[in-house]
Amino acid sequence: MKQKLELDKGLKVFPMILMIVGILIMLAQWIVHLNIVSVVSMAFCCVMSLVILLSVLFKSKVYLTMIIGYAAASFGNVLFHIIWGADAGFGAFSSGLAGFKSAEHPLLTGAGNFGTRLLGNLLLVLPCAVCLWAIFFIARKKNVKKIALQKAMSFVMSVLLIGTSIFYVLTANMRTKPNAQRLWEGQDDYLKGVDKNADSKSPNVLFILMDDLGYGDVSLNGSLIKTPSIDSIGENGLNFENFYSSYSVCSPSRFAAMTGRYPYRGFADNVCYPTIDTLSPFAATRIFNSIEMGGNVDGMLGDEITIAETFKAAGYNTGAFGKWHLGDYGEYLPTNQGFDYFYGSHHVNDMTPFYHVKEEGGEYEIVKGTDDLKDQSDATKWIHAEITDWITEKSKEDKPFFAYYASPWPHAPVYVGKEYDGASGMGTYADCVTEFDAYLGQLFDTMEELGVLENTIIVFTSDNGPALEGSVNELRGGKYLAYEGGQKEPFMIRWDNADGKLGKTGTTRKQAATLADLYPTLVDLCGITGNGGQASYLPSDRVIDGVSMAPLLKDDSVIHTAENPILHMKREDIKAIQYTVTTESVLKKYPDYTYDVLKNNEYVTFKYFDRIQNDNSAFFDKYRKNWLHILTDDSGENYNRSKVYPEIADEFNQKLCEIQKNFKENRRGIISQ
Repeated sequence: MKQKLELDKGLKVFPMILMIVGILIMLAQWIVHLNIVSVVSMAFCCVMSLVILLSVLFKSKVYLTMIIGYAAASFGNVLFHIIWGADAGFGAFSSGLAGFKSAEHPLLTGAGNFGTRLLGNLLLVLPCAVCLWAIFFIARKKNVKKIALQKAMSFVMSVLLIGTSIFYVLTANMRTKPNAQRLWEGQDDYLKGVDKNADSKSPNVLFILMDDLGYGDVSLNGSLIKTPSIDSIGENGLNFENFYSSYSVCSPSRFAAMTGRYPYRGFADNVCYPTIDTLSPFAATRIFNSIEMGGNVDGMLGDEITIAETFKAAGYNTGAFGKWHLGDYGEYLPTNQGFDYFYGSHHVNDMTPFYHVKEEGGEYEIVKGTDDLKDQSDATKWIHAEITDWITEKSKEDKPFFAYYASPWPHAPVYVGKEYDGASGMGTYADCVTEFDAYLGQLFDTMEELGVLENTIIVFTSDNGPALEGSVNELRGGKYLAYEGGQKEPFMIRWDNADGKLGKTGTTRKQAATLADLYPTLVDLCGITGNGGQASYLPSDRVIDGVSMAPLLKDDSVIHTAENPILHMKREDIKAIQYTVTTESVLKKYPDYTYDVLKNNEYVTFKYFDRIQNDNSAFFDKYRKNWLHILTDDSGENYNRSKVYPEIADEFNQKLCEIQKNFKENRRGIISQ
């Protein structure tokens, strides 16, 4: 007689272990509130569904403890996303193919509430629940006449349980509320305190940020690429020799530019990926951010105070154009971060899905879908048209404007419009930069015609060094490395109506600054006040790592000393620390030194690496440890001077360790009031 399928209610060791693991995963999900547990939970359910199938096939048994283990893990996961979900939660069905407005599709794209999350998550897990219940129901039937049919049905339902478990992994919404200290109250208090006194006499701001442009990719810094429009900023203003991007990859450096804080403060230590990658294998991009960045964070936290929020509170019109790359839903959207209007892409151009949106008030419509952007040759033209129209419109108002022009170029894959294809004679990369420069010249012409150019502070830089192509001149390394080539960027600033605040125009600034300095600098230059006249009004509830460049702009003064060092970070670790000291202080330690670098300079800039991977791919397994450079005469970081200046190396090491410790103890940089 064939053995019929049985429901085993016993306490067998292996099934019991699996049940306990499932219950522990459920409890862990509710206790730690982290998406990584969701991943473990889903993986556990997939494995459990396979084990249930094997027990049906080879043991002719369904173990009740296994059913309980699967149910506990999946129940814990679903309840977690119902309670702590970040939006409506009907899964990963948002697509860049056709376009949508989140206001028109609230159940899909985030305008939901507890009820919609409840319904959405229950619907997504329902197929798994039905299959699990069916397996249990079939096994518990005692009087079964057709054993073959019973086993066949249990086999089919077990296979379906595997399929529905995998389907749940691919479709479940993994967006959850950040598990981090929030600073909403301090944000509200600060923005309420900003004096709304900006008027038509206040300077406009045009902040231009390139993507993966190298230090040597503009002709003012010696490039083979001709960039007359970019050069005109430095020629009519100031050009910097030593400006750093605050990080060596896209999203973190943009965080620094927007907040004046190092990315570690906001769990923004890595590149942001799309959270709506519809049904791709493993839906990896939908869970990557919250795990890689930590704390369930999917972009720049909404409680960060951005430069756009400050300028908007002061009475400025604010617009962003081009690449955002700091989040694609809810609190992370640019128009929920201080911008009145956004046109461009939420993501970087080598990600999927990639689309262009028009966004206002946290709601966006996709105007160029993924099909339209398989060929990105017209991207510069489209973005140029949008920012030109916006500036033209806003220049008619009595309010000043703050425009953030974040070009997607020359990030790979690089595209160029037909008109400029072959223009440089050096390939698509150089053609792309040439095209951008030409359109930038047109924008400057338009601003001059509108009468706003003279009273606009124009800032130009890049988010990090080059990747596949591009020039860093004599510097070491490139994108994603803490060496000079990864973070040292072209930086130029122009303000025709500066009235002496920029010193002598057409000159070069040699002292160092970093992208985190931009926020306090622009607040200073634009005269933004708070609480009825407090000058250079900045948030007081959180650490602002950047410092105003105003003294440097005026007369090349040192602003980054031991009290305000420049940090070179990667993946939550400080890889290097850099600041400037007087040569007099060095000679006090080493009075017998007669080296040229000490004789010929009033100040010297040291950069210290605690431990850094070799940038030579032939020796990728080698690390540089306790390396001290003097950038003043060795910007290529060619020689380790730690043995020549051991006391200074120790001083820098201690400072690095102290800052790293403070960062870990106070992740968000909260200042007690």
